[in-house]
Amino acid sequence: MIRKATWADAPAIASVHVESWKTTYSGIVPDVYLETLTVEEKQTLWEKVLRQSDHSVFVAEENGRVVGFTSSGRNRASNGPAVQYDGELYAIYLLKGAQGKGFGRQLVQVLVNNLE
Repeated sequence: MIRKATWADAPAIASVHVESWKTTYSGIVPDVYLETLTVEEKQTLWEKVLRQSDHSVFVAEENGRVVGFTSSGRNRASNGPAVQYDGELYAIYLLKGAQGKGFGRQLVQVLVNNLE
């Protein structure tokens, strides 16, 4: 299930954010940095984002649990080929166990429909 995120989703989004970084970027980003990532820090970030009217955040749920999310808003590019677009995908994250199940495609489709 894909739905618009609410402020109450901030802890779950933060958890997905941190866990997906640790599994996806292990071996790419130094472990020392990955170990510094905390759900509490990201929760503060997502609480702030979810209060902003110019941000759209959607979550993917599986069995009632948030397993992924997207964040989007206005295009932040000031020049170059990306300027032709009004909206931008800021982030997309999925837990490792949720990958390959179509959640990413569904999240992007909802995001695109929201930008239109």
